[in-house]
Amino acid sequence: MRKRFLVQTGSILLVSMLLLGCVSIPDSVKGTSATPQQDLTRVMSAPQLFIGQESRFGGRVVKVINQNGSTRLEIAAMRLDDTARPILGSASVGRIYADISGFVDPVDFNNQMVTVVGPIKGTEKGVIGQAAYNFVVVSVTGYQRWHLTQQVVSPPQPLDPWVWYGPPRGRHSGGYWGPPPFGYFNQGPAQVQTILTE
Repeated sequence: MRKRFLVQTGSILLVSMLLLGCVSIPDSVKGTSATPQQDLTRVMSAPQLFIGQESRFGGRVVKVINQNGSTRLEIAAMRLDDTARPILGSASVGRIYADISGFVDPVDFNNQMVTVVGPIKGTEKGVIGQAAYNFVVVSVTGYQRWHLTQQVVSPPQPLDPWVWYGPPRGRHSGGYWGPPPFGYFNQGPAQVQTILTE
């Protein structure tokens, strides 16, 4: 039984390591530094201290402004997870201007989720509705547009499809190995989860 447990544990660890290996920051937004600045609140409190520092921000594109030779994305920034994806459902932490060299079609970016990487250029005055706002400006060296995808998440299943059943109550006979009763581990229906993919 111990051998069987060790084999199963080893298999689970191997699968976990493979899954973790597949989940990483895309090359398009890795940047050149080991730890790009991702704390927009900190940058907004003293932007002059961060000019020239590589940053990585992401969120929802609320406006696309095409200019001669470049495109400016106005992004409602959100916290990023360990794979540089915006955390769906999290609140905006501020707005940034992300300047991309060349033409980017607004049709492809309006209301889309993106992550950008590049040095901080400083701040620029703008407006959100009727309110004045100081936007952090990033000179984009790489970006990743994310796609909203839905996946089905099944309820947790047992690690071992066979479980030990002890002796019946009131009897002294031995127990036995067997599959659990139908639905014993299934605590509810599968759920649909929305995630971001490349």
